[in-house]
Amino acid sequence: MKEESINAEVVPKKLKPVVFVKGHYDYHRQNKFQQNLLLKAMQVTTDPKELRRIIGVKTVADVYRTLDKLAIRKEYHEALLRNGIDLDSIVGGIKGLAECGEMETTRLSAYRVLLRSLGLDEYKESEVDNKKSWEDVLKEMVENNKIDKNIDKYEVVLPEIPEEEKKRLADEEEMGKSIYE
Repeated sequence: MKEESINAEVVPKKLKPVVFVKGHYDYHRQNKFQQNLLLKAMQVTTDPKELRRIIGVKTVADVYRTLDKLAIRKEYHEALLRNGIDLDSIVGGIKGLAECGEMETTRLSAYRVLLRSLGLDEYKESEVDNKKSWEDVLKEMVENNKIDKNIDKYEVVLPEIPEEEKKRLADEEEMGKSIYE
């Protein structure tokens, strides 16, 4: 019995493939734009090859992967609704924290979240100032004497170039001259 097991052919163990989450292929990235394109394209055709061309993916497998992501996204939203989580409950929860949170920092954070969602978290002084470039703002400050016009001249100190680099630059310059002669 031992002789048979020793002489038996050794079958190699099949290993599962290694999956890299980050890499050249974007299998795991969020591709909402392509998902929305796929939804619109499916109103026109159901041919996977045509859908691949319309949404701009490399393979038909990418079309099926995008469909899977759509299905998972739909299931996720349905699961949220089944558990009583919708936009009303989220806003109500933030409002509750803002009104009667235990700590002042919690209440302030809740108000910040609400202000950001409304786009009121950042105030600009005026639309005219926002359209000015930094050069226009600097020129205006000099004209209003907020900045001294007679700023002393400054000296630019260039770093020392190594001899090897100087030689390489000279060689490149000579090669460039020979091309155009």
